[in-house]
Amino acid sequence: MEKQSLPNATISLVLGIFSIVTCICYGIIGLPLGIAALILGNKAIKINRENPEEYKGSGNASAGKVLGIVGIILNLLFLLVIVWLVYKIGWENFQDPDLMQQRMTEIFGK
Repeated sequence: MEKQSLPNATISLVLGIFSIVTCICYGIIGLPLGIAALILGNKAIKINRENPEEYKGSGNASAGKVLGIVGIILNLLFLLVIVWLVYKIGWENFQDPDLMQQRMTEIFGK
């Protein structure tokens, strides 16, 4: 009997990759992708543990789970940096580009 592909393993891997890529490019989009990759990877690994002789592709599930965790961490760090910047610069200063530039120069120097 030929082994079947593990359900959701490849999807978990793809979502984990997209979670990291969208964190670098867009930020908040990657957080739900990382959470979905983690959940789907956990489900696939659980299915594989129950019937290891029936499925192949547990490496994709494990990689998707790890990439999902990395994506979640990176996205949370990105959000913390954004919150810190808003706190340091001030929300009202974001409305005026000159004032925002002045505040950023004060905080980060030249």
